[in-house]
Amino acid sequence: MSRIDRSSDAPVLAVIALGGAIGAVARYGISLWVPHNGSIPWQTLTVNVIGCFAIGVLMVGITEIRSPHRLLRPFVGVGVLGGFTTFSTYAVEVRTLLESGQNISVGFGYLGGSVVASLVAVVLGVGVTRWVSGAARGMGADDE
Repeated sequence: MSRIDRSSDAPVLAVIALGGAIGAVARYGISLWVPHNGSIPWQTLTVNVIGCFAIGVLMVGITEIRSPHRLLRPFVGVGVLGGFTTFSTYAVEVRTLLESGQNISVGFGYLGGSVVASLVAVVLGVGVTRWVSGAARGMGADDE
């Protein structure tokens, strides 16, 4: 049997943990900044949409713009954005809205609206990043 070398796992786990802590603190900051008015959980919706936009930016950045350090994707993608976004809280909030009986239409609206808003945010993140990086490359080509 061959032995698997796990010595490279420690730095990956360390940057994920550090990134997760940063993301969780940022999420908490957003929850203090965004008011909770009405029955829609605006804080959760806000962090999930921002996080989805950021993942669109990240994926273009690391796959189309430049080759990143091997720890960047686990740090930002898994750690920071994983700690920042909170789709588990979203699921609990949808369930709570639907179980209350008073907010069934709000619950279904939040259920579908969050998914649509998050997917649109990813597409916008990808599109804006491609546009900005293409504009930057185009400017450099014209200057030569």
